[in-house]
Amino acid sequence: MNLSDSTALVTGGSSGIGFAIAKALADAGARVAITGRDQDKLTRAAVTIGAQAIRADVSNEDDVRRTMTETLAALGHLDILVNNAGIGTFKALVDQDLESFERIFATNVTGPMLMGREAAKHFIGRRRGNIVNIASTAGTRGAPNGTAYYASKFALRGMTECWRGELRPHNIRVFLINPSEVLTPFFDTGAGAPPDNPTKLHAEDIAHAVRSVLEMHDRGFTPELSIFATNPRD
Repeated sequence: MNLSDSTALVTGGSSGIGFAIAKALADAGARVAITGRDQDKLTRAAVTIGAQAIRADVSNEDDVRRTMTETLAALGHLDILVNNAGIGTFKALVDQDLESFERIFATNVTGPMLMGREAAKHFIGRRRGNIVNIASTAGTRGAPNGTAYYASKFALRGMTECWRGELRPHNIRVFLINPSEVLTPFFDTGAGAPPDNPTKLHAEDIAHAVRSVLEMHDRGFTPELSIFATNPRD
Protein backbone atom coordinates (compact mmCIF):
# COMPACT_ATOMS: atom_id res chain seq x y z
CA MET A 1 0.00 0.00 0.00
CA ASN A 2 0.98 3.61 -0.44
CA LEU A 3 1.35 5.06 3.05
CA SER A 4 1.24 8.62 1.78
CA ASP A 5 -2.00 10.18 3.01
CA SER A 6 -3.16 6.87 4.49
CA THR A 7 -4.61 6.85 8.00
CA ALA A 8 -3.43 4.82 10.97
CA LEU A 9 -4.35 4.22 14.60
CA VAL A 10 -1.59 2.97 16.90
CA THR A 11 -2.50 1.81 20.41
CA GLY A 12 0.10 2.35 23.09
CA GLY A 13 1.65 4.97 20.84
CA SER A 14 3.04 7.33 23.46
CA SER A 15 6.36 5.52 24.00
CA GLY A 16 8.54 2.60 23.01
CA ILE A 17 7.64 0.48 20.00
CA GLY A 18 4.26 2.14 19.55
CA PHE A 19 5.78 5.62 19.39
CA ALA A 20 8.41 4.44 16.90
CA ILE A 21 5.76 2.83 14.68
CA ALA A 22 3.55 5.92 14.78
CA LYS A 23 6.50 8.15 13.89
CA ALA A 24 7.58 5.85 11.03
CA LEU A 25 4.08 5.91 9.56
CA ALA A 26 3.81 9.68 9.96
CA ASP A 27 7.24 10.12 8.34
CA ALA A 28 5.93 8.07 5.39
CA GLY A 29 3.07 10.53 4.95
CA ALA A 30 0.31 8.84 6.94
CA ARG A 31 -2.08 10.72 9.17
CA VAL A 32 -1.85 9.07 12.57
CA ALA A 33 -3.82 8.80 15.81
CA ILE A 34 -2.25 7.32 18.93
CA THR A 35 -3.71 6.08 22.21
CA GLY A 36 -2.27 5.88 25.70
CA ARG A 37 -3.33 6.03 29.32
CA ASP A 38 -0.94 8.73 30.55
CA GLN A 39 -2.33 12.04 29.26
CA ASP A 40 0.88 14.05 29.66
CA LYS A 41 3.06 11.47 27.95
CA LEU A 42 0.45 10.99 25.24
CA THR A 43 0.21 14.72 24.53
CA ARG A 44 3.99 15.09 24.29
CA ALA A 45 4.24 12.15 21.90
CA ALA A 46 1.39 13.42 19.71
CA VAL A 47 2.96 16.87 19.43
CA THR A 48 6.33 15.35 18.50
CA ILE A 49 4.82 13.18 15.76
CA GLY A 50 2.04 15.50 14.65
CA ALA A 51 -0.56 12.88 15.61
CA GLN A 52 -4.05 12.92 17.06
CA ALA A 53 -3.95 12.03 20.77
CA ILE A 54 -6.74 9.84 22.19
CA ARG A 55 -6.52 9.00 25.88
CA ALA A 56 -7.85 5.47 26.26
CA ASP A 57 -7.40 2.11 27.95
CA VAL A 58 -7.74 -0.66 25.35
CA SER A 59 -9.09 -3.08 27.94
CA ASN A 60 -12.10 -0.81 28.51
CA GLU A 61 -14.87 -1.44 25.96
CA ASP A 62 -16.34 2.05 26.26
CA ASP A 63 -12.87 3.56 25.69
CA VAL A 64 -12.38 1.39 22.62
CA ARG A 65 -15.68 2.47 21.06
CA ARG A 66 -14.90 6.10 21.82
CA THR A 67 -11.42 5.68 20.35
CA MET A 68 -12.84 4.51 17.05
CA THR A 69 -15.40 7.34 17.00
CA GLU A 70 -12.73 9.97 17.70
CA THR A 71 -10.34 8.43 15.17
CA LEU A 72 -12.90 8.52 12.37
CA ALA A 73 -13.93 12.05 13.31
CA ALA A 74 -10.30 13.22 13.17
CA LEU A 75 -9.06 11.21 10.19
CA GLY A 76 -12.23 10.63 8.16
CA HIS A 77 -11.59 6.93 7.70
CA LEU A 78 -9.11 4.29 8.85
CA ASP A 79 -6.68 2.26 6.75
CA ILE A 80 -4.41 0.74 9.41
CA LEU A 81 -4.89 -0.45 12.98
CA VAL A 82 -1.72 -1.28 14.92
CA ASN A 83 -2.51 -3.23 18.09
CA ASN A 84 0.62 -2.42 20.06
CA ALA A 85 -0.49 -1.67 23.64
CA GLY A 86 0.85 -4.31 25.98
CA ILE A 87 2.08 -4.96 29.50
CA GLY A 88 3.96 -7.77 31.19
CA THR A 89 5.10 -9.18 34.49
CA PHE A 90 7.25 -12.26 34.94
CA LYS A 91 6.69 -14.59 37.90
CA ALA A 92 7.19 -18.22 38.78
CA LEU A 93 4.01 -20.26 38.55
CA VAL A 94 3.90 -20.74 42.32
CA ASP A 95 4.01 -16.96 42.76
CA GLN A 96 1.51 -16.09 40.03
CA ASP A 97 -1.38 -14.03 41.39
CA LEU A 98 -4.78 -13.85 39.72
CA GLU A 99 -4.96 -10.05 39.67
CA SER A 100 -1.80 -9.51 37.59
CA PHE A 101 -2.60 -12.51 35.37
CA GLU A 102 -6.03 -11.10 34.49
CA ARG A 103 -4.64 -7.58 34.05
CA ILE A 104 -2.10 -8.80 31.48
CA PHE A 105 -4.75 -10.73 29.54
CA ALA A 106 -7.10 -7.74 29.65
CA THR A 107 -4.52 -5.51 27.96
CA ASN A 108 -2.67 -8.00 25.76
CA VAL A 109 -5.60 -10.13 24.56
CA THR A 110 -8.96 -8.53 25.29
CA GLY A 111 -7.69 -5.10 24.22
CA PRO A 112 -6.57 -6.20 20.74
CA MET A 113 -9.81 -8.16 20.32
CA LEU A 114 -11.93 -5.10 21.11
CA MET A 115 -9.87 -2.81 18.89
CA GLY A 116 -9.75 -5.40 16.12
CA ARG A 117 -13.51 -5.91 16.28
CA GLU A 118 -14.29 -2.22 15.88
CA ALA A 119 -11.71 -1.74 13.13
CA ALA A 120 -12.96 -4.82 11.27
CA LYS A 121 -16.49 -3.41 11.14
CA HIS A 122 -15.10 -0.33 9.41
CA PHE A 123 -12.75 -2.26 7.13
CA ILE A 124 -15.42 -4.75 6.00
CA GLY A 125 -17.63 -1.86 4.97
CA ARG A 126 -14.80 -0.34 2.94
CA ARG A 127 -13.65 -3.69 1.50
CA ARG A 128 -10.06 -3.03 2.53
CA GLY A 129 -7.91 -2.45 5.59
CA ASN A 130 -4.88 -3.57 7.56
CA ILE A 131 -4.54 -4.91 11.09
CA VAL A 132 -1.04 -5.21 12.55
CA ASN A 133 -0.80 -7.13 15.84
CA ILE A 134 2.42 -6.59 17.76
CA ALA A 135 3.02 -9.86 19.56
CA SER A 136 6.40 -11.24 20.61
CA THR A 137 8.77 -14.12 20.04
CA ALA A 138 7.44 -15.07 23.49
CA GLY A 139 4.37 -16.25 21.61
CA THR A 140 6.39 -18.89 19.78
CA ARG A 141 7.91 -20.75 22.73
CA GLY A 142 7.61 -20.99 26.48
CA ALA A 143 10.07 -19.93 29.17
CA PRO A 144 10.35 -20.02 32.96
CA ASN A 145 8.41 -17.26 34.74
CA GLY A 146 6.41 -16.48 31.60
CA THR A 147 3.00 -17.92 32.52
CA ALA A 148 1.01 -14.70 32.09
CA TYR A 149 2.95 -12.73 29.49
CA TYR A 150 3.94 -15.63 27.25
CA ALA A 151 0.46 -17.11 27.36
CA SER A 152 -1.05 -13.76 26.38
CA LYS A 153 1.16 -13.60 23.30
CA PHE A 154 0.28 -17.18 22.35
CA ALA A 155 -3.37 -16.11 22.58
CA LEU A 156 -2.79 -13.04 20.42
CA ARG A 157 -1.06 -15.19 17.84
CA GLY A 158 -4.05 -17.55 17.77
CA MET A 159 -6.54 -14.71 17.41
CA THR A 160 -4.51 -13.33 14.53
CA GLU A 161 -4.79 -16.64 12.68
CA CYS A 162 -8.57 -16.61 13.18
CA TRP A 163 -8.91 -13.05 11.93
CA ARG A 164 -6.99 -13.86 8.76
CA GLY A 165 -9.43 -16.62 7.96
CA GLU A 166 -12.39 -14.31 8.46
CA LEU A 167 -11.08 -11.12 6.90
CA ARG A 168 -9.06 -12.09 3.83
CA PRO A 169 -12.27 -12.47 1.73
CA HIS A 170 -12.90 -8.77 2.47
CA ASN A 171 -9.45 -7.74 1.18
CA ILE A 172 -8.26 -7.09 4.72
CA ARG A 173 -4.65 -7.95 5.53
CA VAL A 174 -3.80 -9.16 9.05
CA PHE A 175 -0.15 -9.15 10.11
CA LEU A 176 1.60 -10.58 13.16
CA ILE A 177 4.89 -8.97 14.17
CA ASN A 178 7.05 -10.81 16.73
CA PRO A 179 9.80 -8.63 18.23
CA SER A 180 12.49 -10.32 20.26
CA GLU A 181 13.96 -8.34 23.18
CA VAL A 182 13.80 -4.62 22.41
CA LEU A 183 15.37 -1.83 24.44
CA THR A 184 12.30 0.07 25.61
CA PRO A 185 10.87 1.15 28.99
CA PHE A 186 8.71 -2.03 28.85
CA PHE A 187 11.59 -3.92 30.46
CA ASP A 188 12.52 -1.06 32.75
CA THR A 189 12.33 -1.36 36.52
CA GLY A 190 11.40 2.28 37.04
CA ALA A 191 14.82 3.91 36.96
CA GLY A 192 14.35 5.62 33.61
CA ALA A 193 15.10 4.46 30.09
CA PRO A 194 17.20 1.30 29.76
CA PRO A 195 20.87 1.86 28.84
CA ASP A 196 21.64 1.84 25.14
CA ASN A 197 23.19 -1.31 23.71
CA PRO A 198 24.11 -1.32 20.03
CA THR A 199 23.77 -5.10 19.80
CA LYS A 200 20.16 -5.23 21.02
CA LEU A 201 17.05 -4.39 19.02
CA HIS A 202 15.71 -0.84 19.19
CA ALA A 203 12.11 0.27 18.75
CA GLU A 204 12.99 1.79 15.38
CA ASP A 205 13.91 -1.67 14.08
CA ILE A 206 10.39 -2.91 14.76
CA ALA A 207 8.91 0.22 13.23
CA HIS A 208 10.97 -0.41 10.09
CA ALA A 209 9.57 -3.94 9.85
CA VAL A 210 5.97 -2.71 10.26
CA ARG A 211 6.38 -0.02 7.62
CA SER A 212 8.02 -2.51 5.25
CA VAL A 213 5.26 -5.13 5.42
CA LEU A 214 2.56 -2.50 5.01
CA GLU A 215 4.21 -1.00 1.93
CA MET A 216 3.98 -4.26 0.00
CA HIS A 217 1.33 -4.07 -2.75
CA ASP A 218 -2.16 -4.83 -1.42
CA ARG A 219 -2.40 -7.98 -3.54
CA GLY A 220 -0.13 -9.76 -1.06
CA PHE A 221 1.02 -9.65 2.53
CA THR A 222 3.47 -11.16 5.02
CA PRO A 223 1.35 -13.10 7.53
CA GLU A 224 3.98 -13.29 10.27
CA LEU A 225 7.39 -11.72 10.80
CA SER A 226 9.82 -12.29 13.67
CA ILE A 227 12.65 -9.87 14.35
CA PHE A 228 15.78 -10.95 16.23
CA ALA A 229 18.99 -9.12 17.07
CA THR A 230 21.84 -10.52 15.00
CA ASN A 231 24.30 -11.11 17.84
CA PRO A 232 22.94 -9.65 21.08
CA ARG A 233 25.29 -9.17 24.01
CA ASP A 234 24.55 -7.84 27.50
